[in-house]
Amino acid sequence: MSEMLFVEALTSALREELERNPKLVLLGEDIGRNGGVFRVTQGLQARFGAERVVDTPVSEAGIVGAAVGLCLARMRPVCEIQFDAFSYPALNQIITHVGRYRWRTRGTAPMPMVIRMPCGGGVRAPELHSDSPEAYFCHTPGLTVVMPSTPADAKGLLTAAMRSPDPVIFLEPKKLYRHLRAEVPDGEHVTPLGGVRTVREGGDVTLIAWGAMVEVASATADALAQEGVSAHVCDVRTLSPLDEEGLLAAARATGRVVIIQEAPRTCGVASEIAALLAEHAMYDLKAPIQRVTGFDVPHPYFSIEHHHRPDNARVLAAVHATLEA
Repeated sequence: MSEMLFVEALTSALREELERNPKLVLLGEDIGRNGGVFRVTQGLQARFGAERVVDTPVSEAGIVGAAVGLCLARMRPVCEIQFDAFSYPALNQIITHVGRYRWRTRGTAPMPMVIRMPCGGGVRAPELHSDSPEAYFCHTPGLTVVMPSTPADAKGLLTAAMRSPDPVIFLEPKKLYRHLRAEVPDGEHVTPLGGVRTVREGGDVTLIAWGAMVEVASATADALAQEGVSAHVCDVRTLSPLDEEGLLAAARATGRVVIIQEAPRTCGVASEIAALLAEHAMYDLKAPIQRVTGFDVPHPYFSIEHHHRPDNARVLAAVHATLEA
């Protein structure tokens, strides 16, 4: 085990997979000489060369479109989109080609690519640098959507994504890049796609979160423990496809559920999870499901973003509401 930052764990995964798989190639704006905006790819071009760590023009549609062609040539591209909202010019490629090509060709032309991007707020960035766009991608058939919350999962899930036969949207909460150090297994480390992670067990209320919101859920669980309330916390990790059995088991563990998401409220992943629990665990629930989310507005400017992102006070209020129902 080695202690790593979230960003270092990602770099480790990329470096080890570049060494293991000669068909892997990285594409993105400023990822070579500069190592990317957040330095995830720092040092990789010097080590593997400019033909495998490629600085691209400023064209997200071009980056993803080139990756489609590389997949058709039986390569494994990993694209970096500099910021979450910069992915929108590439939605045409992602929705019409990346998610459909395997279906369109009856499985003869898979799209084994990864599209990495930082997501979410909390770092006081300007407009179009703090979105949480996971619902757009989860709504697109053919895509796997992943958002880790720990350095170990950052490495393990990214490695699994780079080995997947299907395209993976890999969302990296930018607030976590240099937020804390934690233990990461040395050498090859693969975390299977598709499973929820139990952060802590409890019997009174279940907190479901992903990405940077897992820390908010854990801090709320600590505060609830001071009140004598035992919280069960689970980290969704893979947002599409959802681990339905894992989520149902987490809900049934307590019968009371609060779902926390940073993205706007309407049509978010929290809504899908709430619908899943309502359809399949209704008779196990003791109170209505609560959602704590961002608001249905564009992510605000940095001076007031702390009012937009879910915090412990809002989650505690939701927990108290479900306990009193």
